[in-house]
Amino acid sequence: MNSKRKKYVLIVGDGMADYPIPKLGYRTPLEVANTPNMDMLASKGKIGRFLSIPDGMEPGSDIANMSILGYDPKIYHTGRAPIEAVSMGVALDPDDVAFRMNLVCLEFKADSIIMKSHSAGEISTEEANELVNFLKDCMSLPDEIRIYPGVAYRHILVWKNGPSVTTVPPHDHLEKDLCWYLSRNNDPVVSLIKSSWKLLKDHPVNKERKRRGLYEANSIWLWGQGKAPKLPSFKERFGISGGIISAVDLIKGLGMLVGLVPIHVEGATGYIDTNYSGKAHKALEFLEKHDFVFIHIEAPDEAGHNADIEGKIYAIERVDQDVVGTIIKGLSSFEDYALLVISDHYTPISKRTHTAEPTPFACAEKSQILRKSNNRVKFCEKEATLSGITYKGDELISTFLKCS
Repeated sequence: MNSKRKKYVLIVGDGMADYPIPKLGYRTPLEVANTPNMDMLASKGKIGRFLSIPDGMEPGSDIANMSILGYDPKIYHTGRAPIEAVSMGVALDPDDVAFRMNLVCLEFKADSIIMKSHSAGEISTEEANELVNFLKDCMSLPDEIRIYPGVAYRHILVWKNGPSVTTVPPHDHLEKDLCWYLSRNNDPVVSLIKSSWKLLKDHPVNKERKRRGLYEANSIWLWGQGKAPKLPSFKERFGISGGIISAVDLIKGLGMLVGLVPIHVEGATGYIDTNYSGKAHKALEFLEKHDFVFIHIEAPDEAGHNADIEGKIYAIERVDQDVVGTIIKGLSSFEDYALLVISDHYTPISKRTHTAEPTPFACAEKSQILRKSNNRVKFCEKEATLSGITYKGDELISTFLKCS
């Protein structure tokens, strides 16, 4: 039986926001995509922008989603990798430094080393785990370094008393020469990256991927390092508890750090083929006994990194139809609810990486959704800017949850 308590659903379409694209008639994917459900929220409720990346901070999904949940990254953020480690069940001692360990594809030329793919061509979890376990056995790692296989290209390396270094996010340098970074011969992280090249080069998984015309996973890439963070619980902050749905360890780990229950969805991949409707149905099932759920969909962001215009539009439309639409229909049986949809940051096709400008959101309550309205507002970057509403800090989540 449905509870009479108000239900709250927060949906993040990762990287949906974009810049106008010439091939789309100088419109953005959000402007072009058929998104009747998100448009309805913008038309009947509120549309605006949220400054998810505080001034001076890197526009990463860790920073953005921490901000969306109402936690100041300048206070609580210690690095991306330790958040992911929580999701993977990797316990960190106080002197441990966790690194994200991507499997990537590099192109080696006579005078350059190009980052071809930050995800090794969206390598499968099965292939990736075979490679990572092979590296664990063959890299002759010192006792203070431990490697933990994760999902797809995303893995974790933990380094006791690890070095204090500056690292490079691979998705920020797609199709760029990284010799300037990889020439740091005295950098222990760079040395570890290089040590993987010979081992991965002729591995059967890579030989088979090459035969199939796919990117090889011919290097590890360490970045996003940090020590274990400590955050107050979401219930302590806002008086409500709930759950989190994501195929990405980073987002699940962030939720777990603030006490949100991770909700497993079969077929959730973090790619464009993810189980969109399954996420919505699992969220509605969870809300039968709980009051808040955070749903994260990675697919638009991956399309942005891959400069895949059609794929990004497709992902946005699936978010609208299969996630937002399914949620709105399912919430109708609850006495009261509020729904918020947001792009955590921009991932422009033209840049293939994240940018830091305020990102669009739309939200509405049940009473607003049920009322008739002739207002027609498109959920997109332009309309969000024209609204004149820009939130920062915990203003967005506090307004959504009606707390002070």
